[in-house]
Amino acid sequence: MEILVLGSGTSHGVPMIGCECAVCTSENPKNRRFRPSIMVRHGEEAILIDTTPELRLQSLTLGITRVDAVFYTHTHADHIFGLDDVRRFNDLSGQELPVYGDADTLDDIQRIYPYIFKQTQLGGGKPRLSLHEVEREFSLFGLKIQSFYVMHGKLPVLSYRFDQPATSTTPAYSAAYVTDVSYIPPDAMEKLYGLDVLLLDAVRFQPHPTHFGLYQALEVIEQVQPKRAYLTHLSHHFDHDTVNAQLPTGVELSYDGLVVRS
Repeated sequence: MEILVLGSGTSHGVPMIGCECAVCTSENPKNRRFRPSIMVRHGEEAILIDTTPELRLQSLTLGITRVDAVFYTHTHADHIFGLDDVRRFNDLSGQELPVYGDADTLDDIQRIYPYIFKQTQLGGGKPRLSLHEVEREFSLFGLKIQSFYVMHGKLPVLSYRFDQPATSTTPAYSAAYVTDVSYIPPDAMEKLYGLDVLLLDAVRFQPHPTHFGLYQALEVIEQVQPKRAYLTHLSHHFDHDTVNAQLPTGVELSYDGLVVRS
């Protein structure tokens, strides 16, 4: 299993429009952050989690030419407004693309993108999708997958855990992606034990109404003890090199283009 971070930034992205702070004007490429998304690869197949407004740019920058499924966490703009760009992956594969989310998410997608689901003619084409209400536990592409809810302020959003079973040539491996979270209910917290890798929201140093602050995220990491943890959904409050040097062993800031392999 391989995890590729397509975007590690907040809904504003970094740099932010009109900001001249040290991070937004930094020459360090790890301080340049697209909106939040990852790709999980297992064998030949690739699962995209969320479709950010920069999906086309993320794909060109990171050389992405294949998507076999899309999972959604929720339907805020920074997580869904690149959906139209998946039509290029339809063209490359010649296949319809399965999209997974909860019932509200699938309803929102059909409301926001009605032309995808109507008999219309578009000169540039449109995505070819099949919508699937995500199950709490299921298998896809050789991975055991669990979906579970965390709280994004008052909004429940989906997080995902991926487990690669052991084989004669590969060890078992587990990873979870928890973005846009300000509170993790006890039943969801149970899904975060025994992880090799945890990617977790930390938007700024101080708490936020709808996101973890850095120290809240570190408390969760201390509790569930993943082998490695990467913080994501990062704002311009975090200079990559400065903050990374202050983090506990085994915890790092993620960055666009980060690859984590089993």
